[in-house]
Amino acid sequence: MTYKTISLLLIGFFSFITNPSFSNKVPSPKLELANVSNNMASKAEIRYNSLVTNNFKLPKIESFTKALQAFNKLKESGRIQKNILTLVDFSLSSNENRLWVIDLNKNTILFQSLVAHGRNSGNEFADDFSNIPESHQSSLGLYLTGETYIGKHGYSLRLDGQEKGINSNARNRAIVIHGADYVSENFIKKHGRLGRSFGCPSLPNEVSKEIIDVIKDKSGLFVYYPS
Repeated sequence: MTYKTISLLLIGFFSFITNPSFSNKVPSPKLELANVSNNMASKAEIRYNSLVTNNFKLPKIESFTKALQAFNKLKESGRIQKNILTLVDFSLSSNENRLWVIDLNKNTILFQSLVAHGRNSGNEFADDFSNIPESHQSSLGLYLTGETYIGKHGYSLRLDGQEKGINSNARNRAIVIHGADYVSENFIKKHGRLGRSFGCPSLPNEVSKEIIDVIKDKSGLFVYYPS
């Protein structure tokens, strides 16, 4: 009797795991992740298409989507205190306005500006990045904005890199936002490209203070490059 019971149980078990209807009911982890990713991308696209531009040029949807997804993850951790996203797109020429400040509460672009990259990251285009001190290169990825201070470049904003090995040395490297004379249309006309920093995302002097005051104290900043 015992042997019959075991045999029946084994038959039932193998029928259960080989039944196609059962297999179809088991969700694939990869499929679930793909669905989540597609859903996030879809939400980003909806937000992108409804952005109030204030006559500024839109960023590329690829860079915006990556930045928004990273920002939302940081926001879920509770570290974001301002619903402001700053996007820097280093896939673009330094002669273009490749920094955007976006108010996510109002879904509105507040600023678009020139922004410098590090002198060892490239000339007109940035294509080499580092997290190493004294590299004089820019770092990619997600940052949390910190406090302001007055330094050798005047009114400046500290940044805290949120990605280990990518930008985590930002504060120790003194990678900050500040104004600079070499970030200007006049410099581009004279030299054929924007000036470069020691790795800081430097801004034009005429807008640096206004932008810093909007994004300081724990908003998100994302530096994009398609790598």
